Amino acid sequence: MTDIASTARTARESLSRGLSALQSDPNVPPHLLELAGTIAQAMGALHQIERSNGTQTSPFAQTALTHLRAALTQLQSQPQTHPTVALAMEAVAGALGTVHALSKLAEAPAPVAPQPAAAPATAQMPPHQAAAPAPAAPQKPPAHADPFAAAPAAAKPQAAAPAAVVNSQRPPAPAPLGDAQVIEADLGTHSPTNFYKGLAGNDVIDHGGLFVSTYMIPKLGLPVRLRVSMPGGYEFEANAVVRWKREAGGDAAPGFGAQLTDISPEARQLVYRYVKNREPIFYDDF
Repeated sequence: MTDIASTARTARESLSRGLSALQSDPNVPPHLLELAGTIAQAMGALHQIERSNGTQTSPFAQTALTHLRAALTQLQSQPQTHPTVALAMEAVAGALGTVHALSKLAEAPAPVAPQPAAAPATAQMPPHQAAAPAPAAPQKPPAHADPFAAAPAAAKPQAAAPAAVVNSQRPPAPAPLGDAQVIEADLGTHSPTNFYKGLAGNDVIDHGGLFVSTYMIPKLGLPVRLRVSMPGGYEFEANAVVRWKREAGGDAAPGFGAQLTDISPEARQLVYRYVKNREPIFYDDF
């Protein structure tokens, strides 16, 4: 699995060079700048393969392959006299072969474990000699990956959630902000997307916000609409403003920090339940 993650990183670094060439050259035709989004989406899928150490090759490899094919087709239709276009095409073409190999690995069927031989039939015994049935083995409680999972019986009981949260997995949402961009934010137990807090206080809503992991980073100060998905099928929408950003290139995932400006009371309770089970990241936003 480590080899798969290394291969995905090699492809992503190749794409990063092509993306930087397109974004830094002021003479690139404006219509070609749209390719930056397509390449960035492919890089995002490859980053997910890296973060999982190769255990989540499918479907991210196929997603990256689809975006790279589209980007290469558009680049090949352009005149090759522009040096930046040629450089970007070389980077995309080089990554395409690597990603294609990853997609084939993802499609390969998993090896089937050999089935144990059937136990021999037990000889029939007279009724008075029949063995008593073995006592049932105690059932091991299933492990929960959901941060909202109920605590064990021995744990201290928690206060019941509001009825609106218990009876519905999608609480009421505040009114949308006109033409504000809608951004998907997927929260998991170990996702790069996570809530953050700053020096001003410990409340992630009043003194922090949500860090959204993405290569498509909006401009600072831009109002956005966040559509947040949480473990257990919980979802909510909230209005926010982009306050800070983290560019690609370092060890940490790229993305942006958004301060929540309008969130329903039910969604606020979902946030508090989530951060109670997962520590927010720290960012001095104030």
